Amino acid sequence: MSRFFITGASGFLGTHLVRQLRQANHQLAVLCRKPEPALEAAGISVHLGDVTDAASVRKAATGCVGAFHCAGKVSRDPADAAEMYRVHVDGTKTTLAALREVGVGRVVVASTSGVVAVTDDADEVRDEEAATPLSLIARWPYYRSKLFAEQAALAEGGHGLEVVCLNPSLLLGPGDERGSSTEDVRLFLERKVPFCPGGGIAFVDVRDAAAAFLMAFERGKPGRRYLINAANMTIATFFGRLARISGVKAPPLRLPSASAALVGAGVEWLGRAAKLLHVPVPLDRISAEMSQYYWYCDSARAQLELGWSFRDAGETLLDTIDDLRARGVVWPAG
Repeated sequence: MSRFFITGASGFLGTHLVRQLRQANHQLAVLCRKPEPALEAAGISVHLGDVTDAASVRKAATGCVGAFHCAGKVSRDPADAAEMYRVHVDGTKTTLAALREVGVGRVVVASTSGVVAVTDDADEVRDEEAATPLSLIARWPYYRSKLFAEQAALAEGGHGLEVVCLNPSLLLGPGDERGSSTEDVRLFLERKVPFCPGGGIAFVDVRDAAAAFLMAFERGKPGRRYLINAANMTIATFFGRLARISGVKAPPLRLPSASAALVGAGVEWLGRAAKLLHVPVPLDRISAEMSQYYWYCDSARAQLELGWSFRDAGETLLDTIDDLRARGVVWPAG
């Protein structure tokens, strides 16, 4: 039994990681921005603070042998760019430096597959050694800040602190209380997706992703990134599978294979027109632009070096849909 420090413990990934660590009889100290009665009731040591506050990190992490840095902010809104940089980049630098100061020897950092696995080539499946697509990432604040955060994390490695980065693709599965990852599935179930984009998606079950974090702590090579992904498919195929499982018809309109920038501009114009007409359009320019690219990636390194495996994609999609409906998130129900 070991004692671990965790940031982002109340998030989608964090809640599953906490559950699995507890099932393995580990002791946990978590850093949260607000009280978390459910975590405290489970016997977890909850410390109030922020990842950009070194003192609160040091206090919470003292006595821990290892750490999982999962705190983050998921947003496609350019207005959130500064906050995402603060949380992802400044927070990672501050947290890892503080962990080293209190003698934590190893940390697994949650990055994202999107810092390397995005392309306009439908036939390309990217791995950890692929060149970073800087020209694309620079346009999207979330992925830009996550890239800088990963670089900062790896730079903090050494001098007594081992750093391993995990790069999950889109997280699906049950328990996304904040809707940060399963929002697009919810919109599909509510028949609010106006068309089928032309790109491709990669996703992994959050439960399998959480399991990868403990494996990475035990077996991951310091200074290395590991892509964590279970399925690559076109968005048309993805919508088709959602339709078969849920009974909700996929959007009949297929977006043509135009340039992503052109599609984004068109959606932005449509959004402005819809706003004037007081008609809701649940799609923004960045989301539309991103949906024209292919996010395919290969998790062979994680399978080989960590011993990681993943469940069938159909099980993940079924559990995601059932969970959204059971929690009453989908409106109307059904």
